[in-house]
Amino acid sequence: MALSKKPYAYKRMDFEDPEEKKHWKLQFLIYKVLERADTRRRPLLLRARLCWLKVKTRWQLKKSRKRMALMVSKARLAVYKQLISQLRSLEALVWPCRKQAIDQPPTLEALSCRITT
Repeated sequence: MALSKKPYAYKRMDFEDPEEKKHWKLQFLIYKVLERADTRRRPLLLRARLCWLKVKTRWQLKKSRKRMALMVSKARLAVYKQLISQLRSLEALVWPCRKQAIDQPPTLEALSCRITT
């Protein structure tokens, strides 16, 4: 007791049993492996959240692409309809009495229309 200043202090043993040494070493290695496994689990949750966020973003992009394609097709159709109506009104101004096919002889109505206009 004179060598140790604290009443419950540990002192190093001069001789350690090889079995006990192996046991302590294995326990230390197990502790380290478990510690590494604990640190790996945290990023897995983060990675899962990131994957879900990517999937959600992908869905939103697909939806917006479909919406844009639909809007473009509707706009294209509206422009086409407007162009056709403009061409028909222009045709009515240029050829007011055009009601017959080109390869048929002109009717009396067509002749009278051309004469009056």
